[in-house]
Amino acid sequence: MDVYEAVDSRRAVRAFTDEPVPKETLERVLAAATRAPSSGNLQPWHVYVVTGEPLAELKKRATARARAGDPGDEREYPMHPADLASPYLDRFAAAAAQRYAALGIERDDPDRPRKIAALNTDAFGAPVVLFCYLDRAMGPGQWADAGMYLQTVMLLLRAEGLHSCPQVMWTMYRETVARAVGADEGLALLCGVAVGFEKEGVPRLRTGRADMTETVSFIGG
Repeated sequence: MDVYEAVDSRRAVRAFTDEPVPKETLERVLAAATRAPSSGNLQPWHVYVVTGEPLAELKKRATARARAGDPGDEREYPMHPADLASPYLDRFAAAAAQRYAALGIERDDPDRPRKIAALNTDAFGAPVVLFCYLDRAMGPGQWADAGMYLQTVMLLLRAEGLHSCPQVMWTMYRETVARAVGADEGLALLCGVAVGFEKEGVPRLRTGRADMTETVSFIGG
């Protein structure tokens, strides 16, 4: 699989099989991802790879919180700006409508928030979740580095025939995650990434993207 194919086929998959992912595959991906760009070569990320019984227990605890309507832990950073305006709000709303329709959750379902949260805390059935942390001393530049690192990981997963789903949702249950992985107070959870093999026979969601002309300007020819 070449880079263009990996980029084109990468999407947030929300239905995984329970087929285990070989540890050597994960090690190969994460070792290669160390070459991701990093300003000043700080390499500010720290990743916990959770599988097997520890992941099952974490899912159980987080899902119990979700089903109970627990609003989650105090946010350490906003998922999105509170005052989103067009065109960003338009893109967000369109993607959300597509996503919930694909998951079979009606917009007017009164239990919608808990259903969505419970699907997320199960990591959509994925047998692996990567939890990416950064040292709290790091700033916006290092958070950008972590984003480039995670994109590198997700593209390498595609080269291995695997899919992924980045999940900022896990920050809502960051205290439960921290206890499960043993993360100390000096680390902040950026997100989780569900990893596994895609389940066949379920609706595939591929959200649209803005045309390049909306987001790119060529200067000088």
